[in-house]
Amino acid sequence: MTGEYNNSENLLSPEQGAAGSPAPRKLLIGIGNPDREDDGVAWVLMDHLAARLDPGGTGLRDESERVFEDGRLHLLFDLQIMPEMAELIAGFDQVCFVDAHTGSQPEDLYCLELQPQFQTSPLTHHMTPETCLFLVDSLFGRQPQAWLMAVRGFSFNFTRSLSPRTEALARQAEEMLWDWLHDRPVKAR
Repeated sequence: MTGEYNNSENLLSPEQGAAGSPAPRKLLIGIGNPDREDDGVAWVLMDHLAARLDPGGTGLRDESERVFEDGRLHLLFDLQIMPEMAELIAGFDQVCFVDAHTGSQPEDLYCLELQPQFQTSPLTHHMTPETCLFLVDSLFGRQPQAWLMAVRGFSFNFTRSLSPRTEALARQAEEMLWDWLHDRPVKAR
């Protein structure tokens, strides 16, 4: 059901990845600051997934972008969502934004299906995933299936490691994202 928290079981729609249909092009966008402890959970997830997709590889390391499976899977990490991302997103069938949340949501780990919607922000350098999707639709006439996976952050000090509680949630999130990347239904863990 659209718009409900902890909606991770719907991360893969029945239409995508079914036998005989072409595999969807997927974009995974991680957002956050890897130098601010749990705010870097998306960086950790992207690094781990890149290493799993390229056994013997280096993960993300100092790169912010990796492409796998002849361009079908694309991993991108940045400090924030930017309007320029709309053009890239328009070329994909599915997109999942990954970010930390500060506990203002009811679940420590949740997925939320997103719809394009312009949202104003009191901050001049803040863009929501919904607003970025609105740009994708307005500028390129595309509406990829989109989700937000949010992982609870508990500490935001100046360090490149995760707090123990966020690290445990990140392990669960990694398995859920791994299933999504491989066209398998995602189950809450």
